[in-house]
Amino acid sequence: MSSPESAGRVPILALSLAALFPLTACSDLFGPTTPNDFGNLECSVSRSALADGGPPPDGIPSLQNPEFVDPDAPGASYLRDRDRVIGIVVDGEAWAIPHNIGWWHEIVNLDFDSGLQLAVTYCPLTGSSLVFDREVVGGATFGVSGLLFQNNLILFDRNDPASLWFQMDRQARCGNADGTRLAKYPSMETTWYGWRSLHPETRVVGGDTGMDRNYQVYPYGNYEATGGLLFDQPNVDTRRFVKERTLGVPEDDGRNALVVPFGELEDAEEGAVALARGDARGGPVVIFWDERAQGAMAFRPVSEGTTFTFSVEGDRIVDQETGSSWRVDGLAEEGPMANRRLEPIPEAYVAFWFAWLAFHPEAEMWEGE
Repeated sequence: MSSPESAGRVPILALSLAALFPLTACSDLFGPTTPNDFGNLECSVSRSALADGGPPPDGIPSLQNPEFVDPDAPGASYLRDRDRVIGIVVDGEAWAIPHNIGWWHEIVNLDFDSGLQLAVTYCPLTGSSLVFDREVVGGATFGVSGLLFQNNLILFDRNDPASLWFQMDRQARCGNADGTRLAKYPSMETTWYGWRSLHPETRVVGGDTGMDRNYQVYPYGNYEATGGLLFDQPNVDTRRFVKERTLGVPEDDGRNALVVPFGELEDAEEGAVALARGDARGGPVVIFWDERAQGAMAFRPVSEGTTFTFSVEGDRIVDQETGSSWRVDGLAEEGPMANRRLEPIPEAYVAFWFAWLAFHPEAEMWEGE
């Protein structure tokens, strides 16, 4: 990765967490920064559907090329095994962006030596982690607008003029880019323990970001444990606990969406791993789950022209065609297919149950086999 850009310091408003939490939107309240100047943008959604989260644009500071450190470096000491991370693999190298960073910054813009430019995004209110390719905005970085749609993060690009991009809608809905889709980059959300187990050589965002934040502190109180939302939202789906983490594959061109609650995967098998099968985006989907890592990832069940049928045998996911065993990240680790990978579905992502169903109300829920 290229050298990190300079990240300026933003003054912190001196509020206790008890006073801060009711005022926060998708982040803590910082200020003062840029005034909200998006009122002149034309939108393809009603302005009444947008909530003002409190902070102005850049009031929640995104990061640009923060320092990455080794897992055992002092800079990674803020992480605990159970903390969740967004993991990506670029040119064979593993990188981890923890939720701890996302709680406070929500967007991490990354530039790689290969020319790849990504935005790793996390919205604490909807529990949604999506990684986008920034090519569609000419490589411009993204910032946090301070606005929300259905409790979800709205990004803005640093072009002139800017456009507003709805994270879980995966497209611009205000400004000149309205209707333009963001290409997703494959990612996996798992615990820090789980990601290190898969990629012991990974690098992770270090805790010294140049900003005065305590990355061990979750700034939203008991938000994830309750059924309440910070902003009213109609037609909340309550078939599952609203904050249950869910992996879904969105619909495309009228094809069905598939949504797989983590709780269904936990109950699917007696062993440490499980799998789900379904159809989404016009083709078969297989989802691998590792309970110890609390991580799931969606794939096409195809590698090098061979279509596989998978089953769980004890604590292994095994294909019936060759008897090879596969990891949760789609790598065959034993058997004739060793070191081959399944094709990940980049559009798949994790979010809270209520949020996933709000953006994909017709999604078909997978129930344990």
